[in-house]
Amino acid sequence: MDSQTEKTEQPIFTCKAHVFHIDPKTKRSWMSASSAAVSVSFFYDSSRNLYRIISVEGTKAVINSTITANMTFTKTSQKFGQWSDVRANTVYGLGFASEAELGKFIEKFQEVKEAIQAQQCAATKATNGSGAATPVASATASPLLAARAAADEPPALSPAQPKVENDEMMVHQRAHSVSSSLQGGYATVGRSPRPPATATSATDVDDTQLRYENDRLKLALAQSSANAKKWEVELATLKSNNLRLTAALQESTANVDEWKRQLHQYREEVARARHYATGKGGDANEVEQLRQRVAQLEAELAQKNEELAQITKSKKSEQDAEAKLAQSQLELALAAQDGQRQVLTALNDQLARQIEELSNVHREISTALQT
Repeated sequence: MDSQTEKTEQPIFTCKAHVFHIDPKTKRSWMSASSAAVSVSFFYDSSRNLYRIISVEGTKAVINSTITANMTFTKTSQKFGQWSDVRANTVYGLGFASEAELGKFIEKFQEVKEAIQAQQCAATKATNGSGAATPVASATASPLLAARAAADEPPALSPAQPKVENDEMMVHQRAHSVSSSLQGGYATVGRSPRPPATATSATDVDDTQLRYENDRLKLALAQSSANAKKWEVELATLKSNNLRLTAALQESTANVDEWKRQLHQYREEVARARHYATGKGGDANEVEQLRQRVAQLEAELAQKNEELAQITKSKKSEQDAEAKLAQSQLELALAAQDGQRQVLTALNDQLARQIEELSNVHREISTALQT
């Protein structure tokens, strides 16, 4: 592009906004055309008496719209507006950081429309009348644009002079005017396109934070539920072990009672043998046999007493240890379950508060959209 072409089209107004295009498939939702707030400029081509809105991000033209007298810019919310471009076969949307910036853009859009209408009126008069009105004079019908249009008036083009280059090439030459700032992403679906919130919206930040907290609480609740189930299984296992130990203890008690009964029988038999040997007398052989029997019974009695003492001591120690272990495990499981229940209660209360805050934010957003 030569210097002459660059002079014929100059920016007359520049602002910062997030750019959106209507979804060509659904015509009901917005698609983000810029990754951040970019420069959006009104350009006036004095050689062709054209006004255009141009915005470039990197080397990509996100807006290249020639303004016509029939275009209408519609404010759909406090910080969002849109217009339809039939030539580009799309609807452009702009999200601003404040309502004041949107108001400035609307004022400039209306001013440019008035200038275009004045151009058309002057051209009609020139065709039907004396033709005194020149393209430059009609293009600068708006008082605010008059000085800039006069300064931008180019010399007359000769027949051999090349025409202004393609619009896209001129747009790419202005890629240096683009700057990246606030990050954001948008998507809305409904009966008609609705404006997305800008990246600087505090409500959007709060909503994102609440969604993050909600997801974190859901994850913690799921983990707590899994831990609670695990503790329930362990508690059931401990109860089963406790029942098994109780049954073993009862069996050991029955065995001890049986040993005591047999011991009592041995003692009675020994007592009878002694009484028979010392009281009734008898021949030597019989007495000797009785003494041997008494000695044998006494030895067996002593052995049984020793075994009974060992069994009783071992069983008692084992039962005491197992009972203490089962009791401690049961207490630990109950304490853990109680703690888990407290954690779940706290998480549930926190989740309820978060949901209530999110509901309040939703109501505020709905109220703001309705007003």
